[in-house]
Amino acid sequence: MAFEGLSEKLSAAFKKLRGKGRLSEADVKEAMREIRLALLEADVSFKVVKQFVSQVTEKAVGADVLEALSPAQQIIKIVNQELTQLMGGSAVKLEISSKPPTVVMMVGLQGAGKTTNGAKLAGLMKKQSGKRPLLAACDIYRPAAIQQLEVVGKQLDIPVFQMGQTNPVDIAKAAVEHAKKHGNDMVFLDTAGRLHVDEALMDELRSIKAAVEPTEILLVVDAMIGQDAVNAAKAFDDALDIDGVVLTKLDGDARGGAALSIKAVTGKPIKFVGVGEKLDQIEVFHPDRMASRILGMGDMLSLIEKAEQNFDQKKALELQEKLRKNKFTLTDFYDQMKQLKNMGSMTDILGMIPGVKASDLEGASMDEKLLQRMEAIILSMTPAEREDPKLLNSSRKKRIAAGSGTQVVDINRLLKQFDMLQAMTKQFTGGKLPKNLRKMMGKKKGRGGFPGMGGMPF
Repeated sequence: MAFEGLSEKLSAAFKKLRGKGRLSEADVKEAMREIRLALLEADVSFKVVKQFVSQVTEKAVGADVLEALSPAQQIIKIVNQELTQLMGGSAVKLEISSKPPTVVMMVGLQGAGKTTNGAKLAGLMKKQSGKRPLLAACDIYRPAAIQQLEVVGKQLDIPVFQMGQTNPVDIAKAAVEHAKKHGNDMVFLDTAGRLHVDEALMDELRSIKAAVEPTEILLVVDAMIGQDAVNAAKAFDDALDIDGVVLTKLDGDARGGAALSIKAVTGKPIKFVGVGEKLDQIEVFHPDRMASRILGMGDMLSLIEKAEQNFDQKKALELQEKLRKNKFTLTDFYDQMKQLKNMGSMTDILGMIPGVKASDLEGASMDEKLLQRMEAIILSMTPAEREDPKLLNSSRKKRIAAGSGTQVVDINRLLKQFDMLQAMTKQFTGGKLPKNLRKMMGKKKGRGGFPGMGGMPF
C-alpha cells in the first residue's frame, strides 16, 4: 500500500519525541529533519517539503507546544493538520450539472487507467447516487480501447456509446445528444492518451472541451510514477484547466509523493482514488482520513463505510437475533466470511484500524483456497447438518469429504474453528467464555465486534 515507508519513518521520528518528557527547540528541529527526509524519500516535491516543514516547525516551537504536558502529541496533531491541508483540507465532490446530463471528461497519459477508472467512477455514481450514466468511447487510437470500455460497461451494467474509428469530437457531441434522448443523466468521456504530453493530444482534448463544455475535467494519474505524476498534472492543468484528479494504483507499492504534491503544485484537488483492480475499488479522497492513515492513526470512518456498503443490513439484524438465541449456524458462518472477503484485502482492512502498522500486516491475507474449501464443505452438507453440526458423525463426514473434494481432517478443522467462534460469541450474549479463551483474550470483557457483523469478533 502507498505511504507504508513514509508511515514507518514518521512513526520512528515521533517515537523519539514521545520518549522525552519536555522538548527543546533542538529536539523539534531534529524531528523535523527526519520528517523532511521521510517526505523527500516518499517522492514529495522538494518545494512542497520545504514549505511543509517550515510551517510545522513554526507552529511546533511555540511556547504552547514546548511547555505542554504532552508536547509530542501536540506536534503529531500539528503534523496531522498540516498534512490534511497539504492534500486539500477536505473532500471535494463531483460537480453535478443543474441541467442534465453532467458531462465528465476523463483525460490523462496512456496507461494511467482512464478507461477502467472512468467506468469505476460511473459505477460509483450509479450505486451511491442513483445516477444513470453513459460511457462514451472517444479513444480511437489505442488498440482495443473501445472493446475494453464495452467489457467493463457490461460488467457494471452501464451502456456504452461508440461510433468506431471516427472523429473523437463528433463522438463526444453525439454521446451527449444520445444521453439527452435516452435519459442518461451523466456522460463519461473516455478520451485518448499518449505515452507523453504532446501538442497533438492537447489540441484534440481542447477541441472536445470546446464542443461539449464538460461539467468536470478529471485527470487520471498513476500514483506509481511518483513525481512524474505531478509534472503531468501541471501540464494538463495548464492546457485544459482541469477540475480535479483521480489518483490510481494507490494500493500498489507507490511512495505516495504524488498524493502529497498534486494539490500544492496545481491547486486542483484529488477527488477520487483507485485502491484496487476490482471495478468497485474506487473511493472519494478524504485528505483528513489519509493523513490519519499516514500517521498510523487508522481510518475508522472509511472502515465503517466499507462495512456498510458490503454487509447486508437485513442479514446483520437476523444474525444479531440468532446470536442472542445462540442459533449461529455454519451457513451464517460462511455468509459472514464471504461478506468480509467482498470488502477487499485483509491488509487494507486491518490498515484502517488505529495502531496497526503496515509492517505488522506483512503476509496477512484472506486465503482464497481456504474459503473455497470451506464453501465446498458447507455446501456439501444437508440443511439439517448446517443447522446442527452435532449430527456430523464419522460416516457423514466421509460423505461430505467425498462430495467436497476435501479430507475429513479439513472438516474437523472447520468444525473446531466454528466451535471456537460460537464460544467467543457468547461473550456478546452474556454467556461465560471457556477458561482457555478468557486467558487467550486477556480476560477482557465487553470488547466490540466488527461493524455489520452482528458482534462477530474481527
